[in-house]
Amino acid sequence: MKVAVFGGAGWVGRAVLANFAGKHQVRAFDRNPEAWERWKDLEGEWCDGEIVHGDIVDFEAVDRALEGQEGIVHTTVYNATAAGHYAADDPQPFLVNLKGLWNVLEAARQRGIKRVVHIGSCQAAHPGGTFFSADVRRPDGTLYAVCKRLQEEMCRQYYEAHKLSIIVLRPEYIVDSRLGLVWDWQRLELGVSGVRRQPGWVCRHDLALASGLALETRAVDFDIFHIVGTPESDLTCDAERAREILGLQYQGDLEKYR
Repeated sequence: MKVAVFGGAGWVGRAVLANFAGKHQVRAFDRNPEAWERWKDLEGEWCDGEIVHGDIVDFEAVDRALEGQEGIVHTTVYNATAAGHYAADDPQPFLVNLKGLWNVLEAARQRGIKRVVHIGSCQAAHPGGTFFSADVRRPDGTLYAVCKRLQEEMCRQYYEAHKLSIIVLRPEYIVDSRLGLVWDWQRLELGVSGVRRQPGWVCRHDLALASGLALETRAVDFDIFHIVGTPESDLTCDAERAREILGLQYQGDLEKYR
């Protein structure tokens, strides 16, 4: 399949590109050549497909990137590492996370793209004790959380209004079980403050595997799946459905860090 991966240079995007090697013809979209430098020491140069640079907030750039494509994996998210990001006066979360996704969905609709896979976000355990089914929205109210919930609602709307085939994947805390790292370069070591979060861990390579399965499945036209690699998550969210419907088999060894 000819697949456009938005945010291809990122923490999740690079894992998706690695997973798709030899399976799909990939066009990786990210904002500029510098975006590929962040993970270059870990991932090396990516040479298995086409790289396209552009601003996801620019509809024309997004539309051009989708020319000739059959599927989409949308991993782009506004970078939260720099000081001042996601502050009350920062417009970029709305532009990148919401306008950017709208550009992707609208261009996909206009071009008749077969399938969109969106990397959303959610909690594995509801703070109020409610079981997280696909119909239970995340309740937290940070700007990041609001953007991710609105992204999910946008996906629902595009499916209901236009029958655009979309699968939303809901990870919580994305780590790399192979390297023992988190996206902000913290080491996965037992007891490290801010890292040992349960039950919401998932290895980014398992999330990439889920992305490929969601892209390829024809069993559903629209669905939302929790993608969580810890076994106790079955008690708090519907992570089991991804294993049953998508055939996802987790490979990341998270237990050695817990």
